[in-house]
Amino acid sequence: MVADLYRRRWRIEEAFNVVKRLLRLSYLWTGSLNEIKLQIWGTWLFYGVLVDLGDAVAEEMSLPFESISLEMIYRGLYHFQVAHHKGLAADPVKYLAAEENRDLGIVKAQRKPKVKLIVAPFPDAVCSGEPFFFELPPKIPLTTGFEA
Repeated sequence: MVADLYRRRWRIEEAFNVVKRLLRLSYLWTGSLNEIKLQIWGTWLFYGVLVDLGDAVAEEMSLPFESISLEMIYRGLYHFQVAHHKGLAADPVKYLAAEENRDLGIVKAQRKPKVKLIVAPFPDAVCSGEPFFFELPPKIPLTTGFEA
C-alpha cells in the first residue's frame, strides 16, 4: 500500500517535469497576470489532452499506461500532422499505435536487469571460490559479557 502511494506521488512529479520541460511552462511569455493565468491553464489543459491521448494509445496497443512515453506521443504528433496533411492518416490514436510507426518510440524501452560488476583483476579466480591473495579468517563469535 505504501509503495502504491509512493508510485502515485511519483506520477505527480513526472507530470510537473513534463509540463515544465516538454511543454515549457517554466518560461512565462508575458508579465500580465491574466496572460500568465491563461498560459498556465492552457498548458495544463494540453497536458490533460496529452495524457488522454497516451491512455488511448496504450489501450489500442493493449499495454499499461506506464509503458507509454508522453514525450514521444508529443513528438509523434508532428509526424501525425504531416501524414494527415498528405492524406495518409486520419486518427492519431491508430497512427501512433500502428506497427509501422513503432520507430517513433511511443513504447518505453525495457531496462536491462542490473548485473553485478566484478572489478577484480582475475574475475574467474574470484568467482570460483578459490582464495585469491589470502584466506579470510574464520568467523569469530561475538560475546556480550565478560568471562569470569
